[in-house]
Amino acid sequence: MQTADTSNLIRSEAELLLEKARKDKAGRTKDVGSPIAITGKALAIEVRGNVAWIAENTTVIRKLSLETGKTLQLFKGHTAPVTSLAFVDRDAGSGKADLLVTGSWDRTIKVWNAETKELISSTPGHADFVKALLVIPSIRLLISSGSDKIIRFWDLSTVADGQPLRSVGSLAEHSRPVESLDARATSDTSAVLYTADTMGVIKVWDLTKDNLTPPRWQSTLLEDLTHHRTRVNDMALGTSQLWTASTDETVQLIPRIASLPVPAPASTPGADTLPTKLPPPIQHPAAVKALLPLSLTPLAEPYLLTGAGDVIRAYDVSSPDEPELLAETDGHWHDVTALRLWMRRSKVEGEPGKVRVEPWVVSASLDGTIRRWKLNELLQPPPPPPKEVEKPKEEPPAETPEDAGMTEDEERELAELMGDD
Repeated sequence: MQTADTSNLIRSEAELLLEKARKDKAGRTKDVGSPIAITGKALAIEVRGNVAWIAENTTVIRKLSLETGKTLQLFKGHTAPVTSLAFVDRDAGSGKADLLVTGSWDRTIKVWNAETKELISSTPGHADFVKALLVIPSIRLLISSGSDKIIRFWDLSTVADGQPLRSVGSLAEHSRPVESLDARATSDTSAVLYTADTMGVIKVWDLTKDNLTPPRWQSTLLEDLTHHRTRVNDMALGTSQLWTASTDETVQLIPRIASLPVPAPASTPGADTLPTKLPPPIQHPAAVKALLPLSLTPLAEPYLLTGAGDVIRAYDVSSPDEPELLAETDGHWHDVTALRLWMRRSKVEGEPGKVRVEPWVVSASLDGTIRRWKLNELLQPPPPPPKEVEKPKEEPPAETPEDAGMTEDEERELAELMGDD
């Protein structure tokens, strides 16, 4: 991807001011968050163990040690920026996630051996940029979306055979590029899928696997969610809630998904229906491109982290109707593109065989860095160091004749002149 030459362009004063502000902030934040510099910009990131997998605009996928900051492997084969990545088991149910699936602006979906870097297959996926990938492991289904406004389904039952992926269905109901996907399997042959586009529309689908040979996935539109005004950048789906982040500068929560069956006691009326009133949106001062609801992670804590502009914000959302802003961290000097939980595993000194597990957060940004944060640092950041008060500069003492290197005759002449005055 070539960098645009802006030397001959007329640039607005606002753009120049923004560039200067970012340059100044780059200096102030160069050491915060234990930064790891990469050669490109991270467009997507996944954390597995102590390793980050990064999709870069430089056409490569980078495997990076979060402990040492060193690059472990580079996966080369795409010819344009890599936008998305996901993992799948070579053998169903093994839990090894030993195959890497990537999507790119070059319109292809590629499958790699995650250990050896071997390119297993390449599939022409879309007529335009591939924007998002989602694997539903239990039903061996890969879902992709693109700038061509299409969502496609791919069979993963033969993902390791070296052949291009087999298409098993598609959707073409969106009127704008589809940027974000999330889903949950509801049985061995069904799932609920959420697809979000650049107009802010989220469509909810019921997917079912038919009995044809070979089988295909059929879809039924259940509802449209239109609570955002423009592009949906990120979604996080839980058992009974959906979090969404948008360029309209809000994060929104739907606490009960009508189309996603949730087991509930028979005595609970309306347990599977949307509430008549949704919690208010969480307003931000800039477009929100990333979110991390900790309630949907193994921590199960009532906190929400968001990336809006270059700032990471932490909220207490134990009361969804009254979210409390806990902290704001100047984490980067350019837009935050992703936030991921890292359960950091480290050896305990002096206790062989014992491993400490601590919750950390990894942030990716267009500033070309990956940063690592202790979770507590983001929830309760330390106070900024006191500003140093500049001491007034002391005037140098007046030079004496001796200091000036005057001779005895010169001193006498000066005294005579002063006496004449």
